[in-house]
Order: sequence, then structure tokens, then C-alpha cells
Amino acid sequence: MKHGVAFRKFSRTSSHRMLMLRNLVTSLFEHEQISTTLPKARDTARLAEKIITMGKKGDRAAYSRASAFLLQSAMVPKLFTTFAERYSNRPGGYTRIHKLGNRPGDNAPRAVLELVDNPRDLRWEMTSRAVGWEMVKGRLKMHKPLAILNKGSEGTQAVIETEKNMKFDEPGGILRPKTRWNLQKVLRYRDDKASAELSEKAAEYMDHLLAAPLANRSLHETSKEKNPKAPVPRRRAGQALPGEIRPALSLAQGALGHHRPAPRRVLDLHTVFGRKYKKTTP
Repeated sequence: MKHGVAFRKFSRTSSHRMLMLRNLVTSLFEHEQISTTLPKARDTARLAEKIITMGKKGDRAAYSRASAFLLQSAMVPKLFTTFAERYSNRPGGYTRIHKLGNRPGDNAPRAVLELVDNPRDLRWEMTSRAVGWEMVKGRLKMHKPLAILNKGSEGTQAVIETEKNMKFDEPGGILRPKTRWNLQKVLRYRDDKASAELSEKAAEYMDHLLAAPLANRSLHETSKEKNPKAPVPRRRAGQALPGEIRPALSLAQGALGHHRPAPRRVLDLHTVFGRKYKKTTP
């Protein structure tokens, strides 16, 4: 019977496994956002939560234990200063895991492990875009796109402040209940400037949603002058368009999304049988 068997082994010895997890926690504290497999991300998050709790204690015993665990001595001051101040009011939940599909080759489940409220927080980026998208949808019901562009992003911060104080299913709001819930979640433990920063990001994305079709249309007209059969440009997930600063799902070393190349030949009877196959006409 499997009594006392806990946690994952990762097909490694105990010393190798612990060294691997220490290395992942150190990399997480250094970059604040890493990509790894889903089982490793879950065990790394469990240990990172405990180390951050040591940093919040700030005593001598916690300092010695954290310095013995981390593989880079430069991360110890960052733990007891930056992370301790950032998560001083947060009772727990300092990490977040985003599932990222399966890895090509061995089909292992991938994930992005990040620290909450880091400078490149994915939840922050996605929530700001969701707020901008739903505000544009609401304004397009009453105004034309050109009028919205001329008016700008007036009233964005007022909408965010109103939605932040509303309940989940309370009627009368502009945002959907799930978007409102995400908005309240990302602003709960941030400072007073967070609402203004989120409104700026939402306003930038609103301008992008209205200006990107015009930019694509002008690019398409320019390309049609050279090639009349030029196709209409289509946007891929996570692709930056003209005028956009950067995609939301983006790390420091490139985009997270894996773009699979199109197959060279489609599987049909000709590719299977070759010259032996003859098309019969009725």
C-alpha cells in the first residue's frame, strides 16, 4: 500500500529532484515569469510560496534558511525587500499558473509560472484587454467608430472605479460578470495607482481595436496596387499589428504561442497510392 508517498518524483533521485526545484524557484525569483512543464510548475509554486512567506517574516532564521535554499545570493535581498513589500498585504497565493498546451515532440503539458503582480503579469494584460474590448462593444451600440475615435477614451477610469465596487451579479454595469470579477481580483492588493494604470492600458487597446482595421485596410490597398490578387491580411493569436506596442502573451525572449507550419501536401488518394491510383469518372 502507498502509505506516506507524497509529491512527484520526476524520475530523479531526491538530491537531483530538490536541486532541480531549487533552480526553478531561483529562476522564478530572478525573471518573475518562467515556462516549464505543468507538474514541475505545480511543485515549484508550492516551494516558492513557502520561500516568499520566509521573506515576509524578515527575521534572522528566515534569512538563513532562504539563503541556504536559493542558488543565487543576489536573489536573497530581492526576496526580503521587493517581494516582502509587494506581498505585505496579501495573505497568500503569490504564484499563478497558466496552462500553455502541450510541448511538441513528447506532448508534455506546458505551463507558464509567474509571480502575482509582477511587471509582466499576464492576468493584468488580459484583463485590461477584456475591459477595453467590452467598453468598445458597449459604445459601438450608440456611436459610430469615427465618433469614438474622435472622443477618445474618456470615462474609462470612472467605469473601472464603478465596476470595482459592484457585486458579481449586480445589474447595471458595462462589463460582464466574469470580467468584473477578474478586474476586482487584479486590483484587490495593488496600490491606488493601479486603477489609473489599468485604465491607460484599456484605453490603448480600445484605440488599437478601432485603428487596426483602418491600418490593415490601407496596407491591403497598397499591396493590391502591386498585386491585384493579394489576400486580405488576417491576424494570428498574439500577433502585433501596426501601432501595437506588444502582444499580451509575450515573454522577454519571444512569443509564447507555438505556430505549427502548414503541411506541404494534403493526405489524399494520390499521395497514398501515387501513380497506381486512377480517377474514375462516372
